[in-house]
Amino acid sequence: MIVVMGRETSNDDLEAIRERIESKGLTAQINLGVERTVVGVMGSIPPDFKDEMELMNGVLEVVMISKPYKLASKEFHPDDTIIKVGDAVVGGPSPVIMAGPCSVEDEEQMVSTARAVKAAGATVMRGGAFKPRTSPYSFRGMGEDGLKLLQTAKQETGLPIITEVMAVEDVDTVAKYADILQIGARNMQNYNLLDEVGKLGKPVMVKRGLAASYEEWLLAAEYVMAGGNQEVILCERGIRGFETFTRFTLDVAAVPVIKRLSHLPIVCDPSHSTGKWYLVTPVALASVAAGAHGLIIEVHPNPDVAKCDGPQSLTFENFDMLMEQVKAIASVREQSVTTA
Repeated sequence: MIVVMGRETSNDDLEAIRERIESKGLTAQINLGVERTVVGVMGSIPPDFKDEMELMNGVLEVVMISKPYKLASKEFHPDDTIIKVGDAVVGGPSPVIMAGPCSVEDEEQMVSTARAVKAAGATVMRGGAFKPRTSPYSFRGMGEDGLKLLQTAKQETGLPIITEVMAVEDVDTVAKYADILQIGARNMQNYNLLDEVGKLGKPVMVKRGLAASYEEWLLAAEYVMAGGNQEVILCERGIRGFETFTRFTLDVAAVPVIKRLSHLPIVCDPSHSTGKWYLVTPVALASVAAGAHGLIIEVHPNPDVAKCDGPQSLTFENFDMLMEQVKAIASVREQSVTTA
């Protein structure tokens, strides 16, 4: 349920609303929007509570939300969520480009890649220190040593860092270094982990699971938001279908669908979805054309020797070309690409 307040609502009226909600054992989430103030009510709503709330001072209307995701819904937050990280503005009118290697390998690799992607126009640096791998024998990341190398790349270029966190016990450690914490596709329904990052004051990216519906994906975001963290970014990274030529199938329709259902920004990952470097650019362009708020791209100085996901990584030169084409597609939508 959401309680829509009038334009002239006083702070006393708003506090009275909160106290009444909490007196019923419910949780109140106040959203101070540009056009209106909305109070989200979470919990098991008593039968007559809607009528009771409509009689309180300052209340314009009370709306029952049928969707199981309350905080992530467009009804609760009609204005798009804007998340600022360094020079990047995720959710605004311009697509944000996040780029870097799949996994952190050494200092030279990280610093050279950070400089290259920044020069091409990326505003966020990606890199994996903790890597979930299908095979236990694959390279699984450098751990905190990798986080320190990400920090070095940030110091050299000023680019904020996005990196994955895989376990509850690693959240505080990753949060010391990262500007955005990423929840990988395989952890989308790791509810203990979602609860933990919900306690942070840093943005969290939630990747869509390999076989997750839109509702399941938004409910994963709801876990983070219910914990108090409202800065959530959604990432479409491909779902599993019957075709095996690509690693996964990037659901381009997810972009306009999520923008209709939710206020949260959505970015696309054409690298993991395609698994082939020569497919990354066309799928990235399709994502931007569909209205994605950004892209997360894998870039490596020498993909042939990469310890992780070399076949889907772009060289510096190919990333430069991708950026030029992304800017062209964005201009057709009367957008520009924010650059560092």
